[in-house]
Amino acid sequence: MASTAAVPFWRSAGMTYISYSNICANIVRNCLKEPHKSDALAREKVHFTVTKWSEGKPEKPTTRSDDPDV
Repeated sequence: MASTAAVPFWRSAGMTYISYSNICANIVRNCLKEPHKSDALAREKVHFTVTKWSEGKPEKPTTRSDDPDV
């Protein structure tokens, strides 16, 4: 039987490492003073491209963002 003593606290709280690291990154970014805070918040935005495939050929890619204003 596996021991639970070595389980990281974020795992025992029911979180994944990615969600834990995102929370930590947000805390650090919010603790920064200006102008470093606005620079870090600007780098936080994510843009990605989605390409659907139909009959073995790619369709026109669409660019998406996590920012609702874009």
